[in-house]
Amino acid sequence: MPLKFYLKLYVRLAGLAALVVLLCVVLFTGINSVRSQFWHERFSEPLMRWLASSPAPEQQYHWLVSQYDFKAAGAGELSLSPVIRERLGYGQVVAVEDSLGYRFLASGFHGEALQLRTSEPYQDIAAASAQITRMHLDAVGAEERDDASERLAAGLNLSILRIQGPGALPDDAVLDRVHSRGSVFYQDKGKGRVLVQLADGELIQVTLPAPFNPWAWPVILMLVVVSGSVLALSLLLALRYLDSNLRKVESVAVRIARGEMGARVEAGEGTIVSRLAVSFNGMAEHIQRLVNVQREMIHAVSHELRTPVARIRFGVQMIEDCQGQEALQKQLDGIDGDIQELDELIDEILTYARLEQGGPVFSLQEASITDIVKQVVEEQQRVRPALCIEGDIDEATERWAMADVEPRYIHRAIQNLVGNAGRYAAGKVLVRCHIDEDHCRIDVEDDGPGIPEEEWEKVFTAFARLDDSRTRTSGGYGLGLSIVRRILYWHNGQAFVSRSDSLGGARFSLVWPRKKPLEPGC
Repeated sequence: MPLKFYLKLYVRLAGLAALVVLLCVVLFTGINSVRSQFWHERFSEPLMRWLASSPAPEQQYHWLVSQYDFKAAGAGELSLSPVIRERLGYGQVVAVEDSLGYRFLASGFHGEALQLRTSEPYQDIAAASAQITRMHLDAVGAEERDDASERLAAGLNLSILRIQGPGALPDDAVLDRVHSRGSVFYQDKGKGRVLVQLADGELIQVTLPAPFNPWAWPVILMLVVVSGSVLALSLLLALRYLDSNLRKVESVAVRIARGEMGARVEAGEGTIVSRLAVSFNGMAEHIQRLVNVQREMIHAVSHELRTPVARIRFGVQMIEDCQGQEALQKQLDGIDGDIQELDELIDEILTYARLEQGGPVFSLQEASITDIVKQVVEEQQRVRPALCIEGDIDEATERWAMADVEPRYIHRAIQNLVGNAGRYAAGKVLVRCHIDEDHCRIDVEDDGPGIPEEEWEKVFTAFARLDDSRTRTSGGYGLGLSIVRRILYWHNGQAFVSRSDSLGGARFSLVWPRKKPLEPGC
């Protein structure tokens, strides 16, 4: 995986995760602020309405004044906003959060505003409700306490339990505190409870609704739904983006199938299909080149075959008119030469086709390059005794002579170059071999007319001829140098042409790595 694509994907995933977290935090905070406001008002409403039902709550529950700053005053005295005044006018209980805790407000029996201030709302309202319960239960006889408990439980939204056996008692620590203080607040099974001791010693357990839970299941469900929706939307966008890129590849494949061989995929760097696009474009270029080569070969082969076939046909016709054995043998020799020419042409075409259409099955093995060069020089010298064909190999090259090659094809490449140089050389061909630890280089130079610089690339094109001088007298079909270049391609090397500084003619050079690259993991 490309590093650039990995970093872009990582940044996007990290950004998406941060966005989801930020969105969840904002939603959690915002929704819980509303839920908290609603819960505090609903939780305090029974107590505040109980106090509002009393004509004189400050006198009846005088201990609230000192403990919770309880007061009954006009709305103007309490510095209430218009919204709070309007809500109080509708008979609602209002909870106002400030730096000291919460203020709970309600309209009193005479229309005045009642205010109860707490620092810990849940515990303070539980304690105030328990004290009111104890006061009213102390005011009635034991036989009337059950009825009074029911009225208080309904009015204050409590659950009141008279402790009548050892099994219902809380632990000793709670009992010790209730005996010393008269009442104690504690939590049990997620709910707030207040244990109260009445004047006659009876114990009353007051249980309140559960406290505010910011992690209620609707909130969790909402966060899960929102997170899932954001992730689903991101996944949808990512898949649409991926689908869009894949559709580009698909459309180009369809265009190529219709014959538009020049169609290519356009994909920027670092995208998820950039490597696919590069590989696809490489495949498309290879296919286009093969198709072009096939067309060129069909055209060139048909042209190249006409001449020897025509000569063979003419020779066969001439046999019928031959009068003597000498004339007959001459025609037969000519036909045999034409057949040999056809055989060489077919061999060249098959070799070129194999190399162009994916290459032969190369089995690289360690072989001596200098021995191959010496062998080619010796063979070509026997073929062209009129020329001086020399090899130039220094001692340093002999030290690194062993290299990973396909000996048969390297031999063919050098032989093609030396044979080509021999056809155009005036009298001398020089084969230089230079090998170091990393690279092999072979230069084949001649003292012929050379090749114009503007034609240096054209000479490697299949069936290419630079001028009309390359006729059957000079030999060749325009495939030799193309075969050389493809052989070097499959050796991860290059073949190129330049001018010989020492002989003045053409210089063809072969350069390739001395050792094949190690496979991954080796």
